[in-house]
This record gives sequence, structure tokens and C-alpha cells, in this order.
Amino acid sequence: MTTSKLTQATAHKKPLLVMKLGGSMLHELTDSFIHSVKELLKTNNLIFVHGGGPAINAMLERLDVKSEFINGQRKTTPDVLEVVEMVLAGKMNKFLTGKLQRHHLQTIGLSGSDFITASFIDESTLGLVGKVEAVNEQLLQALLDLSFIPVVAPLGKTNDGQTLNINADICASAVAEKMNAEKLIFVTDVPGVLKEGKLMEEATKSMIEELIQDGTIYGGMIPKVTSALSVLSDRLKEAMIVNGHTEIIQNGAIVGTKIVRNEKVVM
Repeated sequence: MTTSKLTQATAHKKPLLVMKLGGSMLHELTDSFIHSVKELLKTNNLIFVHGGGPAINAMLERLDVKSEFINGQRKTTPDVLEVVEMVLAGKMNKFLTGKLQRHHLQTIGLSGSDFITASFIDESTLGLVGKVEAVNEQLLQALLDLSFIPVVAPLGKTNDGQTLNINADICASAVAEKMNAEKLIFVTDVPGVLKEGKLMEEATKSMIEELIQDGTIYGGMIPKVTSALSVLSDRLKEAMIVNGHTEIIQNGAIVGTKIVRNEKVVM
């Protein structure tokens, strides 16, 4: 077997991790975090899915395009979509791709609308907002086999060619599920789920529901933990919330809050 074929075969056998980067984190990723990414790549394949909320808000304001949120989702009119697509697939995708490349990581920027099939969530209420129906798994796997790190902007396209805006958490969860990822990692500006100021190393569905109910988990953390829970399966056994400001590998393990399904009841 030639060296290139051997490299591809090895890449194919590596477990896959999907990392979701919030839009507010893209400019804040530290060298320590990127060093952790390099460590993970020694034994894993990686796919990044990124947001871009703050940059989208700034561009909408600059262009005087009105926008509103309904139940945490940005209502996306045709004018808003034009800005969303420009910022996500253009400015933010290329910024993150370039940043990783400057650290000698082999990345390739992708718009999800090129390989994600989507459908409307609620066109009458949310407009051009979608959910993932299918992913071109062969495309992503081919890039992984060539040792590329796909960097994905969360957009999709309907069967009749309409581009849709997709929440980045939901997009990352769907990509992880469709690609049979070992783990989904949400990169945030906090070390994980905190309870009374202390990091929870692990949380189950019932624990998460209780913490949301009592207000310990609130705001932007709610869609992260609920998205994590929604994608857990026999194949994807855990998701994690980690801090993009620091080294996340300690003693060979990823540091953060691991989110798992409820413990099995022993009869």
C-alpha cells in the first residue's frame, strides 16, 4: 500500500469528533485551545461547525436590515438571509478557516448549502429557517480521508434549491448524527455546566432537566444542552461542553461537562 493510501485508510478508521464553535468564540480561540485541537487530531478526525450571530447582527445593523428572534430562532426574511449567507459562508467561514490554517491545520471551508439538504421549520413564523434532512456523507468522508478538516457554515438547501438558515447548534448536532460521530463538542466561553460555581464533569438527561427547571442552566446554555441531548444515541454516546479559551486536554482526556443519556436501570 502506498503512503498516501495508507494515510487515507488510517484517517478513515479514526473516530470522528464534531466541534461546534459559537459565533462569539471565533475571535477568542486561544493558542492553547488550538494546541488541544492538534492533540485531538493525532487520534481523531474533526469537523467544525460554526455560528456567527454577533457578526450577523452587526452587519444587519450596518445595512439597516430589520431582524427579530422568535423562541430563540432568528426570523429570516429574504433580506436577512442575504446578509446571513454573506456573513456565515463568507466572512466568518473564511476567518476561521484561515485562522486554523495559520496554525498549520489542513482545513477547507464549506457552505452547508452545498451538501446539506434542509426543510422549513415553520415558514409562516420563522421564514427561511430550516432543519437538516440529509447530509452528503460521502463528500465529508472523502475530505476526512484526505486528512482535511471541514469547516462548515450552518446553511442548507431545500430540494427545490431554496437556501435556508440553520441554527448552528442544530446543524452541528445533525452533522454529528448523520456522520456517526463519536462525540459532539460545544466550544463556548465557559468550562461547562456549572453548579454552585463548580464544574459538573458529567450530567444526564434527568439532571439537565432538573437544572433547567431550577434555573441553574439558563439563557444560551439551554439550546446547547438540549441540542446535545437530542443527538445522543447508541452510536453517539456523549456530547461535551468545553472552554475555547483554554487547553482542553488534561492527562489525555477532554476537560468539560460530559452530557450522557440517563443511567440504565438495573432490574
